[in-house]
Amino acid sequence: MNVFWWVVIITAIAGIGGTGVGGGVGAILERDSARIVSLLLAFAGGIMLAVVTFDLIPESFLPAGATEEMPILLVMFGIALGCGSIYLLNSIIDNHINPEISHIDSSHPATADDLDELIHSDHLKKHTDEGNRREMFIAGIVMACAIGLHNIPEGMVIGASYAGDAGDIIGGAGFIVAIVIGLHNIPEGMSVSVPLIAGGMGKGKAIFITALSGATTVIGAMLGFSIGLISPIWLSLSLSFAGGAMMYVVFGELLPEAFLMWRSKMPGAMAMVGVLVGLALIK
Repeated sequence: MNVFWWVVIITAIAGIGGTGVGGGVGAILERDSARIVSLLLAFAGGIMLAVVTFDLIPESFLPAGATEEMPILLVMFGIALGCGSIYLLNSIIDNHINPEISHIDSSHPATADDLDELIHSDHLKKHTDEGNRREMFIAGIVMACAIGLHNIPEGMVIGASYAGDAGDIIGGAGFIVAIVIGLHNIPEGMSVSVPLIAGGMGKGKAIFITALSGATTVIGAMLGFSIGLISPIWLSLSLSFAGGAMMYVVFGELLPEAFLMWRSKMPGAMAMVGVLVGLALIK
């Protein structure tokens, strides 16, 4: 089978499968699972950090087909572009989700400091008591659209990783990144399915819509893979963009959420385990 279609299939499993699993977990959520999610996020962040540090960024300096090392300013531009893209999309998500939750105040801060807030189930009881189920449903739909938009650059990361090492379908950096993004998509899927179910949607339909929001990851992967094959310069930009995007996901999302959800040394220890596992997988 052509490498391109392998990338599409693997990305679909990571994107659609990851968010779909998250949607299913959200449908049967147990309130005491915050620590498990915290460790999951920290472990995924550690693996992702290893891939970025030891594979994506180093390879962006001397991508496949290049006869000389790429300028550092080019790599820095790609990293900054990746970080900025994810930051911008996160800002859009925050601006569109928080207005739906009208009772965020000093008692309900706009931070994901536990699993209930991360997936918005901390608002479930109040909305149900006030009869504002429609408001929760709208919040879920908006979140599904926002996550779909957010998944495009994440898919580009998978595609770019495979473009840099197209000969290694299973076991290379692209495959590792796909697995980590799949893990990362689980809490994102929970954040979509919980408000949809709270708004009155059936669990099966909510899980289906949640999984569908991960389909845009495939579009991003196709784009990242195709851009990376144009020339060594574009491959360098694609890899550095992927590295920057993943750096923001690690330091701006995964690790902060992991530490806020479980204020102990365990998330840090699990992140270090993730780095070691990621290094072992790469090498």
